[in-house]
Amino acid sequence: MHLTRYRMTDCRPGLHALAVDHGLDPQRTRALLALVEDAPPPRLAERLLPAVGAVAALLVGLGVVMWVAANWPDWGRTTKFALLQGLVASSLLGAWTLPHARPALGLLAWLGQGALFAYFGQTYQTGADPWQLFALWAALALPLALAVRHDAVWAPWTLTATLTVVLWVQAHSGHRWASDADVLTPQLLGAAALVALAAALAPWAQRWHGAGLWAWRAQGVWGVVVISGWALMAVFTTRWGPQYAWLGGLLLAAGAALWRQGDLVMLSSTALAINVWALAGFGRWLFEGGSGSDWLGKAFVFGLVAAGLLAGTVSLLMRRHRAGGAA
Repeated sequence: MHLTRYRMTDCRPGLHALAVDHGLDPQRTRALLALVEDAPPPRLAERLLPAVGAVAALLVGLGVVMWVAANWPDWGRTTKFALLQGLVASSLLGAWTLPHARPALGLLAWLGQGALFAYFGQTYQTGADPWQLFALWAALALPLALAVRHDAVWAPWTLTATLTVVLWVQAHSGHRWASDADVLTPQLLGAAALVALAAALAPWAQRWHGAGLWAWRAQGVWGVVVISGWALMAVFTTRWGPQYAWLGGLLLAAGAALWRQGDLVMLSSTALAINVWALAGFGRWLFEGGSGSDWLGKAFVFGLVAAGLLAGTVSLLMRRHRAGGAA
């Protein structure tokens, strides 16, 4: 029997028609339909319930934060502190006593800690740089992430740690967003810190910290975005910032290391950053100087190079992915 003429997104109507054409009895019809019955994804409940719990915790935490913000001028300091502290304390107690809800409640506790630091920063004006508050938040949330040992806490923790690094670099760059030669050292130190964070959360160290694959990927994506952003700012300075070469070389080294590891998400994000970095530098070199009459030809050349670079990158990534699947 041939199914090609019944091929469609849902095969069951075609199979019903096939059963009618061939006069199959109900028992054989059910056996035929069983061939295309959709089985539920493996470990569906194990994966879906934590995800739903994490979304619920995020909504509850943001709801409390927005509630406090909406009533900021009407409530006293004690009321706001008690509400936020109660959120943190109750979520920590629940995470301790309810193992199945631990990832969601750990995420709620992480969010409550950030809300508390924001409350103190807005109320008492401590004079601390923003990076210091984020560093304190990351440091106090680290034992929580180590205890919960789940990406529901580790993944948002990576965002806190990355913002700490970014704000530290900004504070040590004269509180300005720039990528000239004067801020080379802070940016290189910040890039090294981001690479170290990604290396510490890599799968090889999972047995110590409990962070999963998505926490490592999140830290890698944040790091790639920040490092490539600093490199791109160096392209658009009056004189070429040395960060362009240093940070670009770091991206290339990260891509080479990830090539051996083979994770497609990390490889794709790093490859995209390398493409943007390379095209930005090529575009400045191509369009810098010269007369304005040849801009169309230069744009055509730039488009050809961009298309060729993208096609080559995708081809390499797919080849590496297929090789990893075969292995």
